Amino acid sequence: MSSLVLRDPTPPEPLVLIPGFMADARSFMPQLVRLGADRPVVILSPGIGDTVEKIAARIVPQLPPSFALVAHGLGGNIAIEILRKRPAAVTRVALISTDPLPDTPQVAAEREALLVAAKTGHLQACMARMLPATALHDAPWRDEIMALVADMADSLGLIQFQRHLRVLQRRPDQQKTLRKVHVPTMIIAGESDTLVPRRRAEFLAAMMPQGCLEIVAEAGHLPQLEQPEAVTKLLHTFLSGRLPTLMLK
Repeated sequence: MSSLVLRDPTPPEPLVLIPGFMADARSFMPQLVRLGADRPVVILSPGIGDTVEKIAARIVPQLPPSFALVAHGLGGNIAIEILRKRPAAVTRVALISTDPLPDTPQVAAEREALLVAAKTGHLQACMARMLPATALHDAPWRDEIMALVADMADSLGLIQFQRHLRVLQRRPDQQKTLRKVHVPTMIIAGESDTLVPRRRAEFLAAMMPQGCLEIVAEAGHLPQLEQPEAVTKLLHTFLSGRLPTLMLK
């Protein structure tokens, strides 16, 4: 009498999460709980270099052979550099509140003043300039999220603030890389984001061969914290190999 052997289904690929400017794993905590139940999750820190190229060069050798990428803000710029270095390893990518264009000379110069101010003990004031409350949706939970932002910044400290600012100042124009990314891509943007407005998110999605755009209602620059259930649902659907509401081009 023969026996039936049931084989385990192919396990999902690991997920690599990259937080944004002066953020740690807590910026993805709502997503970690749900997405981590289905697959291994790796959290990367964007603070181990002062350019996206240096950071990616250190990160890439430590990554799995194949993985999905989800990144926010500054972490999105690092994710794009990972895509440039290891395009065949990335199965799909979701970029949240990410600006693919470099700093203008004026903005880069303004960041120098923040570096000086931070060194003189005004880190939280500098954070308020980098991520003002007005960049988030005006909702009852905004103050609570801003308190978390301040706590993450205090935990990371002055040296990381300096590194992150340098990475922002020196980040390259990544349009050429993005136009060559032939994997399913989801761009997520908060409808109230004043730092990376909707038109920039639309521009990013349009240049990517397999890009789709999701605008999260009642959210700003931190949609994964402002609307955690909506963003987690989007990511879970996308990582499962299905599309949310928009078709790939």
